[in-house]
Amino acid sequence: MTSLSDEQTLVVLRAQGRRVTLQRKLLLEVVRQGEGHLDADEIYRRAREQDPRISLSTVYRNLNLLKELGLISEVHLDQEHHHYELRDAKEHYHLICRDCDRVVEFHSPLVGKLMDQISGEKDFSIERVHIDLVGLCGDCGGSKSG
Repeated sequence: MTSLSDEQTLVVLRAQGRRVTLQRKLLLEVVRQGEGHLDADEIYRRAREQDPRISLSTVYRNLNLLKELGLISEVHLDQEHHHYELRDAKEHYHLICRDCDRVVEFHSPLVGKLMDQISGEKDFSIERVHIDLVGLCGDCGGSKSG
């Protein structure tokens, strides 16, 4: 995954008139180390291991800010609560196992072709795509040959 570097992240925060706080740096690092798809409670738990003074409300407030600034993405992954991942320079999609909740990211050039086709046929400007394919992974009984 090619996410923004630490320096690029700091530039984005400063360009938006936001301070680069220790909490924001910590939360971005937790999400980066977690390799995506962490929910707010898990981000909070991991952040508290490094800074026991951080509050859950600080985590939520900063996750919302980082999302608004485009530094992280909020994904739903077929569950009732949100997960967070670093914003990827290249759009990606998710395979989600309905038994073990395993999430596999994938890229596909077919999505771009589909977007071009649909936007031309329907005279519609597509800004983003969200694709989650839900099924069974190979470990849970999914077919490897399709």
